[in-house]
Amino acid sequence: MYKVDIQEDTKEAAAIEARRNREKQRQSRIFNARYRTMGVDVEGLKSQVQERKLREEAEKQRDEAFDADRVQCDKIAQMLEDEEHQRKRQLNQAELEFREQYQQPSSRREWDLHDPEAVRKGLPARVSDDDPRCGPSSMQRFAGEDLNALAQCKLQKKQNKKHWEEQSAERKKDLADRRYADILDGKKRIELDLRALELAHLEEECRKAKAMAVASYNQALAAELTEQQRLARQREEDDNRTEIHNTLTSNILTENPDVAISLFGPHRMVPSRWKGMTPEQLEAMWKIQEEQRKENERLREEERQRDAEWDRQRLLADRATMVMEEQEQDFRRQLRKGLDGYNQQLADAQKSHLQYLEKEVYTNAPTAQYHLQFNTSSR
Repeated sequence: MYKVDIQEDTKEAAAIEARRNREKQRQSRIFNARYRTMGVDVEGLKSQVQERKLREEAEKQRDEAFDADRVQCDKIAQMLEDEEHQRKRQLNQAELEFREQYQQPSSRREWDLHDPEAVRKGLPARVSDDDPRCGPSSMQRFAGEDLNALAQCKLQKKQNKKHWEEQSAERKKDLADRRYADILDGKKRIELDLRALELAHLEEECRKAKAMAVASYNQALAAELTEQQRLARQREEDDNRTEIHNTLTSNILTENPDVAISLFGPHRMVPSRWKGMTPEQLEAMWKIQEEQRKENERLREEERQRDAEWDRQRLLADRATMVMEEQEQDFRRQLRKGLDGYNQQLADAQKSHLQYLEKEVYTNAPTAQYHLQFNTSSR
């Protein structure tokens, strides 16, 4: 038989290649410590983050486009609003111009009733005395009426003008007199001010002279008072020296018992004349002092004995404390010695156990080839 080349099954080869790829991907996931500990698809997360960024960027561009359209619409709306306002303004202006040209108040039917100049435009009730409208029933011309009213008015105006000129001249004269009086008043006021300044200066000089006189008088009084005080102190010092001398030389301080004998008997003394003591009193006082001295010595001796007893008790307590500390140190040394022996026994037992493990149990040590067979497959 001839050797025939058998074509491999492409479907099976594709399946095998797909399994190999899946195995490689699985190994990459399992052998990746970060992916294994996190337990998430990092690449998937990265792709999601990228997609989110792209989506946010697209949304941002869309929002910017919407904002641009909005701004454009606002501008167009504003332009339309401005055009509407301009058109309304033009319509109002045209309406005003039309009214001014074709709808004047004077062209109205009832203008003669509302014309404010109607009275001025109309004819007066009487033009002259010969006016034919002034009939008997017009009530415009009466008997005894003055027909020279115009001339009288002119004359009255001239008289008023003359009176006004006289009053103006009189007013000017009064004003000049008032100004002259004001000038005189100002000069008088200046003169009075100068006089007041002069009087104030004189008053100040008088006040200074008075103050100097008062100061001199006060100085003299002060000197006199100082001299009186010095004399008073000198008299007081002299009296004190005299009193001290009399006291020192008196019978009280010299303790003269002769002047202190009472009238009731020689055995009695007057306390106000003699401050001393009799021999009996002195002996009694010395006896009491001796008793007090002995009592103080006895108290000091008792205190000394009490202190000695306290010192002896303190020494005994110190000795007992030292004995207890030595006993405690001996106990600690014995306890430490026993603990050290027990630790040595534990160390020897552990050492023998390790030797047993190394020589009896762990006889077949693994090689490097043994460790390389791990992590070669994802199963």
